[in-house]
Amino acid sequence: MARYPGNSLKNRLRLVSAVALLASPEIAVAQSTPPAASQSVQGLDADWDGTLDAGGAKLRLVLHVHSAAGGGTVATLDSVDQKVEGLAVTALNRTGDKMGFQIPIVGARYDGTLAADGQSIKGWWVQGASLPLTFNRRAPGAAAPVAAAAPKRPQTPQSPFPYRTEDVSFTDDGAKLAGTLMLPPGKPLATVVLIAGSGAQTRDEEVSGHKIFLVLADYLARHGIAVLRYDKRGIGASTGDFLHATSMDFAADAEAAVAYLRSRPDIDPRHIGLIGHSEGGLVAPIVAGKDPRIAFVVLMAGPGENGLKLLLEQGDLIMKADGASDQTIATSHTIRESLFEAIRDEPDQQKRDAKLRAIIEATPAAKNMTPAAIDGQIRTISTDWFRNFFSYDPVPALSKIRAPVLAIGGSLDLQVPAKENLAAIRAALASNKHVTVTELPGLNHLFQPAKTGSPAEYGAIEQTIAPEALTMITDWVVKQAGR
Repeated sequence: MARYPGNSLKNRLRLVSAVALLASPEIAVAQSTPPAASQSVQGLDADWDGTLDAGGAKLRLVLHVHSAAGGGTVATLDSVDQKVEGLAVTALNRTGDKMGFQIPIVGARYDGTLAADGQSIKGWWVQGASLPLTFNRRAPGAAAPVAAAAPKRPQTPQSPFPYRTEDVSFTDDGAKLAGTLMLPPGKPLATVVLIAGSGAQTRDEEVSGHKIFLVLADYLARHGIAVLRYDKRGIGASTGDFLHATSMDFAADAEAAVAYLRSRPDIDPRHIGLIGHSEGGLVAPIVAGKDPRIAFVVLMAGPGENGLKLLLEQGDLIMKADGASDQTIATSHTIRESLFEAIRDEPDQQKRDAKLRAIIEATPAAKNMTPAAIDGQIRTISTDWFRNFFSYDPVPALSKIRAPVLAIGGSLDLQVPAKENLAAIRAALASNKHVTVTELPGLNHLFQPAKTGSPAEYGAIEQTIAPEALTMITDWVVKQAGR
């Protein structure tokens, strides 16, 4: 379940995660906030280039250090491959050959040793884990590193399109939700609302350069199905509070999307259905279980298990796919379980954060973490969204659905494991006579053909959604439209 831009919930949950360097909603604030000058620091003025090996991802970093003529030194950090520039560096310091700095916005610090010739700094990037990182002074006039060209995404739709698109908006609880309605020629066979997975998702549900919902919506529209997709509250062109929203808020937004469609004279209210991916597959049953007029529901990698159990499984599977030892996985599992239970069970924010701090400080990794880094970890997971997710059981909502349901999952899905979750969905829908549950072999959480299913593969795979998944969803929706 993709919670933050970049790939998945694992970026928020792993105490040891350099890949999560920029997986934070506060990054936009950091980019717009001018860095403050430190006291004058001598001998570091330059552009310093380094590459952080985060195990499955290599992130090129650039440290910019500049001292003003009147005193004071300003430093910023760029993450080239994540296309983020100007992160404010604080507490830049140097004593002899020792130097260091902090980046509070991501809860990280760097401790290094300046080489005798002043041309390199060898040290450790500390962000939960301690990872080796060497910066090299860039020679005057040398080219700066640039982000790689955008990867090939052959399925991304290109104009001209055989359907009409319309920018639309609707409101829920004061939030103005902005979206795109795609209308095929003539009378639509059916209309679907696309409900995105977790994270700061726009209407395209973009993950690792893959515009999942744009590809899916285009395929549906080309087969006579109208599609409404929208930016989440507080994201893209939508207003509202994303940071404090839970799955229940996103369900209310989806209900507002359905109500908007029913208000349009060109949409048949009898043939409006829902397609939810990942967390969207949790949200769709909430809406459909309360609204008997929903015509059909498609769950793409939707959860059937309790959130706490699901995320423990997710973490174990991803760590295994990324090569972690059984002992490392078991240790991490125990720590994550303690953290998750504390988040779920303690409603008081102050007490909850104190419990989380005690758990984190008792881990071996804590000895390499600054107080700022620990604070960052706590801020990341001690949220309303996680509290709701860890305590939510999807079964009651699923059991209330009376509309036809298609539930699909990929056999290599490590984020919402298909075997366990499809079985739970099937059991919850036992009283519904119009249910199709299918596991698609060789596909991952995004329904791409994969090797291991690890989120680290998502960006390297050119295909956005396997044709068999697109065809199965579309054919099934067309069939429901004719019921």
